[in-house]
Amino acid sequence: MATKIARTGVRRERGWLYFLDKQGDVSRARMARGGGKAAPKKRPEKVAKAGVTREDGFLYFIDKQGDVARTKMARAGGKRRRKVAKRRTAAKKGAARRTAKRTTKRAVKRATRRTATRARKAPARRARR
Repeated sequence: MATKIARTGVRRERGWLYFLDKQGDVSRARMARGGGKAAPKKRPEKVAKAGVTREDGFLYFIDKQGDVARTKMARAGGKRRRKVAKRRTAAKKGAARRTAKRTTKRAVKRATRRTATRARKAPARRARR
């Protein structure tokens, strides 16, 4: 739910985009496809002085009555983001364990292969001498 910050009572006209500028005042700019004739590009013009100071985490807008309002910004799931990060770290750990297991298995296989081939070749070598 939005809360009103400043009462300006701005009347909107077709073809204009109304917004809160850097100084915290209500300004308007011509829309590219706003309806009506295409006007030459102009700088945004101030419509009303509001003097609003912005806070982080809030979205500021001009509501239907033409007043400045704000609402808490919807961020893409804070809890979800933490869960995903937790899963990623767990997955990395799991992957590290799997690669460690794989390398040890390979090393054991190689060692057993070497000893088996040496054992097969050893009697033949002795017989030759």
